[in-house]
Amino acid sequence: MRVIAKRTLKKIWECSAYSDAQAPLESWYEETMKANWLSPQAVKFQYSNASICGNNRVVFNIGGNKYRLVVEIQYRARIVWVKFIGTHAQYDKINVENVNEY
Repeated sequence: MRVIAKRTLKKIWECSAYSDAQAPLESWYEETMKANWLSPQAVKFQYSNASICGNNRVVFNIGGNKYRLVVEIQYRARIVWVKFIGTHAQYDKINVENVNEY
């Protein structure tokens, strides 16, 4: 899969408040780049704790469930767009299906 964009992930972990997110986000990124997800079921097979949502959105638990990562996946094009990264408290304030902020 192609992840758009690693710089978004990097911007988060470079912030001192989220520096503990670097290792888990880098791991997620590397695993996702190697993945070949053709359907939401394929994502769930690899990440059983991922939440499949509407509008092609998937929510991943990052860093021992400390952070939430929301992506939009276009399976045929093999593209994963990062739409949101934040704490659970921040995640609780968004609408997963239309969030588009980092």
